[in-house]
Amino acid sequence: MADVYMAGDLRNGTTFELDGNVFKVVEFQHVKPGKGAAFVRTKLKNVISGSVLERTFNPSEKLQGAEIEKSDMQYLYNDGELYYFMDNNTYEQTPLNAEQIGDALKYIKENMNVTMLSYKGNVFAVEPPMFVELEVTYTEPGFAGNTSTTSGKPATLENGLEIQVPLFVNIGDVIRIDTRTGQYMERL
Repeated sequence: MADVYMAGDLRNGTTFELDGNVFKVVEFQHVKPGKGAAFVRTKLKNVISGSVLERTFNPSEKLQGAEIEKSDMQYLYNDGELYYFMDNNTYEQTPLNAEQIGDALKYIKENMNVTMLSYKGNVFAVEPPMFVELEVTYTEPGFAGNTSTTSGKPATLENGLEIQVPLFVNIGDVIRIDTRTGQYMERL
Protein backbone atom coordinates (compact mmCIF):
# COMPACT_ATOMS: atom_id res chain seq x y z
CA MET A 1 0.00 0.00 0.00
CA ALA A 2 1.33 3.40 -0.99
CA ASP A 3 1.91 6.11 1.60
CA VAL A 4 -0.48 8.96 2.29
CA TYR A 5 1.23 12.35 2.12
CA MET A 6 0.26 15.66 3.61
CA ALA A 7 0.66 18.35 0.95
CA GLY A 8 2.99 20.18 3.35
CA ASP A 9 5.39 17.19 3.19
CA LEU A 10 5.73 17.12 -0.63
CA ARG A 11 9.28 17.10 -1.98
CA ASN A 12 10.81 16.90 -5.48
CA GLY A 13 10.37 13.40 -6.90
CA THR A 14 7.35 12.49 -4.71
CA THR A 15 4.71 10.59 -6.73
CA PHE A 16 1.02 10.59 -5.85
CA GLU A 17 -2.44 10.05 -7.32
CA LEU A 18 -4.69 13.01 -8.08
CA ASP A 19 -7.94 12.98 -10.05
CA GLY A 20 -7.24 9.47 -11.37
CA ASN A 21 -3.76 10.37 -12.67
CA VAL A 22 -0.27 9.89 -11.28
CA PHE A 23 1.89 12.97 -10.79
CA LYS A 24 5.50 13.54 -9.83
CA VAL A 25 6.53 16.73 -8.01
CA VAL A 26 8.97 18.69 -10.20
CA GLU A 27 9.07 21.85 -8.06
CA PHE A 28 7.47 22.87 -4.78
CA GLN A 29 7.40 25.98 -2.64
CA HIS A 30 5.92 26.53 0.82
CA VAL A 31 4.31 29.97 0.89
CA LYS A 32 3.42 31.76 4.13
CA PRO A 33 1.76 35.05 3.22
CA GLY A 34 1.56 37.83 5.80
CA LYS A 35 -2.21 37.47 5.92
CA GLY A 36 -4.20 34.33 5.34
CA ALA A 37 -3.32 30.66 5.51
CA ALA A 38 -0.08 29.10 4.30
CA PHE A 39 -0.17 27.03 1.10
CA VAL A 40 2.07 24.82 -1.03
CA ARG A 41 2.67 25.87 -4.65
CA THR A 42 3.73 22.95 -6.88
CA LYS A 43 4.68 22.14 -10.44
CA LEU A 44 3.57 18.58 -11.24
CA LYS A 45 4.36 16.28 -14.15
CA ASN A 46 1.85 13.64 -15.23
CA VAL A 47 4.05 10.51 -15.37
CA ILE A 48 1.86 8.85 -18.01
CA SER A 49 1.24 11.70 -20.48
CA GLY A 50 4.22 13.93 -19.62
CA SER A 51 2.04 17.05 -19.33
CA VAL A 52 3.00 19.62 -16.69
CA LEU A 53 0.50 21.26 -14.35
CA GLU A 54 0.80 23.95 -11.67
CA ARG A 55 -1.35 23.52 -8.56
CA THR A 56 -1.59 24.88 -5.04
CA PHE A 57 -2.53 22.81 -2.01
CA ASN A 58 -3.50 23.47 1.58
CA PRO A 59 -0.55 22.07 3.64
CA SER A 60 -2.91 19.78 5.59
CA GLU A 61 -4.50 18.30 2.43
CA LYS A 62 -4.00 14.52 2.17
CA LEU A 63 -2.69 12.96 -1.04
CA GLN A 64 -2.57 9.24 -1.85
CA GLY A 65 0.99 8.18 -2.72
CA ALA A 66 1.52 6.20 -5.94
CA GLU A 67 3.75 3.11 -6.06
CA ILE A 68 5.97 3.35 -9.13
CA GLU A 69 7.53 -0.01 -9.93
CA LYS A 70 11.05 -0.04 -11.36
CA SER A 71 12.36 -3.11 -13.19
CA ASP A 72 15.85 -3.76 -14.51
CA MET A 73 15.36 -4.91 -18.09
CA GLN A 74 17.57 -5.73 -21.06
CA TYR A 75 16.63 -4.50 -24.54
CA LEU A 76 16.69 -7.53 -26.85
CA TYR A 77 15.50 -6.60 -30.35
CA ASN A 78 12.95 -4.82 -32.56
CA ASP A 79 10.69 -6.73 -34.96
CA GLY A 80 9.68 -3.64 -36.94
CA GLU A 81 6.73 -2.63 -34.74
CA LEU A 82 7.52 -3.76 -31.21
CA TYR A 83 10.63 -3.52 -29.05
CA TYR A 84 11.28 -6.51 -26.81
CA PHE A 85 12.71 -6.21 -23.30
CA MET A 86 13.65 -9.06 -20.94
CA ASP A 87 13.38 -8.92 -17.17
CA ASN A 88 16.89 -9.59 -15.82
CA ASN A 89 15.48 -11.59 -12.88
CA THR A 90 12.60 -13.64 -14.33
CA TYR A 91 13.69 -13.73 -18.02
CA GLU A 92 10.11 -12.78 -18.92
CA GLN A 93 9.86 -10.71 -22.11
CA THR A 94 7.83 -7.50 -22.42
CA PRO A 95 7.00 -6.04 -25.86
CA LEU A 96 6.57 -2.24 -26.04
CA ASN A 97 5.75 0.12 -28.88
CA ALA A 98 7.81 3.22 -29.71
CA GLU A 99 5.31 5.53 -27.96
CA GLN A 100 5.69 3.67 -24.65
CA ILE A 101 9.49 3.91 -24.83
CA GLY A 102 9.55 7.60 -25.76
CA ASP A 103 12.83 9.53 -26.00
CA ALA A 104 14.83 6.63 -24.54
CA LEU A 105 14.55 4.98 -27.97
CA LYS A 106 17.22 7.39 -29.27
CA TYR A 107 19.81 6.01 -26.86
CA ILE A 108 19.23 2.28 -26.52
CA LYS A 109 20.78 -0.53 -28.52
CA GLU A 110 20.49 -4.31 -28.40
CA ASN A 111 21.63 -6.00 -25.16
CA MET A 112 21.65 -2.68 -23.25
CA ASN A 113 20.25 -2.66 -19.70
CA VAL A 114 17.53 -0.08 -18.98
CA THR A 115 15.11 0.72 -16.15
CA MET A 116 11.42 0.24 -16.94
CA LEU A 117 8.92 2.32 -14.94
CA SER A 118 5.34 1.14 -14.50
CA TYR A 119 2.26 2.00 -12.49
CA LYS A 120 -0.25 -0.76 -11.65
CA GLY A 121 1.37 -2.97 -14.29
CA ASN A 122 1.20 -0.36 -17.08
CA VAL A 123 4.60 0.69 -18.43
CA PHE A 124 4.84 4.47 -18.87
CA ALA A 125 8.56 5.04 -19.36
CA VAL A 126 11.90 3.43 -20.13
CA GLU A 127 15.01 5.08 -18.68
CA PRO A 128 18.30 4.43 -20.49
CA PRO A 129 21.56 4.49 -18.52
CA MET A 130 22.77 8.03 -17.71
CA PHE A 131 25.66 7.60 -20.17
CA VAL A 132 25.70 5.38 -23.27
CA GLU A 133 28.56 4.41 -25.53
CA LEU A 134 27.76 4.28 -29.25
CA GLU A 135 29.85 3.88 -32.39
CA VAL A 136 29.95 6.59 -35.06
CA THR A 137 28.77 5.05 -38.36
CA TYR A 138 28.95 8.21 -40.48
CA THR A 139 30.47 11.68 -40.22
CA GLU A 140 32.38 13.99 -42.54
CA PRO A 141 36.15 13.83 -42.08
CA GLY A 142 37.71 16.51 -39.86
CA PHE A 143 40.45 18.76 -41.12
CA ALA A 144 43.96 18.86 -39.70
CA GLY A 145 44.44 21.94 -37.56
CA ASN A 146 40.71 22.32 -36.90
CA THR A 147 40.72 20.23 -33.73
CA SER A 148 40.82 23.17 -31.34
CA THR A 149 37.80 25.10 -32.64
CA THR A 150 34.55 24.95 -30.71
CA SER A 151 32.41 24.20 -33.75
CA GLY A 152 31.30 20.64 -34.33
CA LYS A 153 29.95 18.49 -37.11
CA PRO A 154 26.97 16.14 -37.39
CA ALA A 155 27.55 12.42 -36.83
CA THR A 156 25.24 9.43 -37.27
CA LEU A 157 25.55 6.74 -34.58
CA GLU A 158 25.02 2.97 -34.76
CA ASN A 159 21.41 3.24 -33.60
CA GLY A 160 20.51 6.01 -36.11
CA LEU A 161 20.78 8.93 -33.68
CA GLU A 162 22.35 12.12 -35.10
CA ILE A 163 24.25 14.45 -32.77
CA GLN A 164 26.93 17.16 -32.97
CA VAL A 165 30.48 15.94 -32.29
CA PRO A 166 33.90 17.64 -32.27
CA LEU A 167 35.81 17.76 -35.56
CA PHE A 168 38.36 15.12 -34.43
CA VAL A 169 35.72 12.34 -34.17
CA ASN A 170 35.83 9.88 -37.07
CA ILE A 171 33.82 6.94 -38.42
CA GLY A 172 34.41 3.89 -36.21
CA ASP A 173 35.08 5.91 -33.05
CA VAL A 174 33.08 4.98 -29.96
CA ILE A 175 31.76 8.01 -28.10
CA ARG A 176 30.01 8.54 -24.75
CA ILE A 177 26.71 10.50 -24.70
CA ASP A 178 24.85 11.98 -21.73
CA THR A 179 21.26 10.73 -22.17
CA ARG A 180 19.86 13.55 -20.02
CA THR A 181 21.06 16.22 -22.46
CA GLY A 182 21.70 14.20 -25.63
CA GLN A 183 25.17 15.72 -25.91
CA TYR A 184 28.59 14.30 -26.74
CA MET A 185 30.75 13.77 -23.65
CA GLU A 186 33.98 12.13 -24.82
CA ARG A 187 35.65 9.83 -27.33
CA LEU A 188 36.68 6.46 -25.91
